[in-house]
Amino acid sequence: MSKEKKLSYIITTLLVLALFIILEVLMNSGLISRYWESILILICINIIMATSLNLTVGVLGQVNLGHAGFMAIGAYTAGIFLKTGLASGPLGFVISLVLAALVSGFFGILIGLPILRLRGDYLAIVTLAFGEIIRVIIENMNITGGAQGMAGIPTIKSFAIFFFVAVLIIALIFTYADSRHGRAVLSIRDNELAAEACGINITKYKTFAFTLSAVFAGIAGALYAQSFGVIAANIFNYNKSFDYLVMVVLGGIGSITGAIISSVGLTILPEILRPLAEWRMVIYAVILILVMIFRPQGLLGRKEFSIRKFLKMDKYKKGDVEDDK
Repeated sequence: MSKEKKLSYIITTLLVLALFIILEVLMNSGLISRYWESILILICINIIMATSLNLTVGVLGQVNLGHAGFMAIGAYTAGIFLKTGLASGPLGFVISLVLAALVSGFFGILIGLPILRLRGDYLAIVTLAFGEIIRVIIENMNITGGAQGMAGIPTIKSFAIFFFVAVLIIALIFTYADSRHGRAVLSIRDNELAAEACGINITKYKTFAFTLSAVFAGIAGALYAQSFGVIAANIFNYNKSFDYLVMVVLGGIGSITGAIISSVGLTILPEILRPLAEWRMVIYAVILILVMIFRPQGLLGRKEFSIRKFLKMDKYKKGDVEDDK
């Protein structure tokens, strides 16, 4: 590992810790109200959803319009488990996340194996149908509370838990995208025939990326259920999937940091515009249209905001052009 890479990891870790400490101080001092604390928790959940969707849309290059379906599976899996009372507290929280990840991952494999043979509009239509099928099934099951939804789910209001779960998942996504497996998936996105000719198992890597995306969406769903304590199937409809797709496209398809930035912006913006009542969504839509007109590739395109790049720029400015060892 190069010296710049080690230093970039240290600086990134320190910046994340500094951000957390600043937010905690502001919340404890009352400068950030309980309402805005709940918005910060929602931002963490949206970041997980947008970055996980970016694995499929950006890294793999396949359109997924049913991502909210995996979120619903994770939310109801965690909700059903927690309401059984088999485990509570920190242990119950961890087990609920694991179960949500496993069940969502199972459905990711189950759905991914047949549908990833499709491409483009056909894949988009099938994933959209999957999301709606999941919603309808949930609405017609007694164990999920049917159309009335599920209430009484034990809640967690600790911002620290949501923050560090989001940080951990983002780190895992970055690690995967930067690994040889991630590069294999990127090669499939760029040229599937060439990747297959080089010996890359197309089905294996496509299914794994799709499943990993579903796993993280399931975890986000479990966090959502334990944040609000009440869930209903209509929350996870196709509009929810489109919201996360907008975050990915606005941030830049393939850019993980872009998805993070757009998730923060698109979660906060409607809240800031709330005093404008009925004009709120009109202004929100106009802003999105203007961004896509003047920045069609998204805020960051396919680029990533990286501390390492700044360190390398500084090295070149000083005239140190030795190769990284």
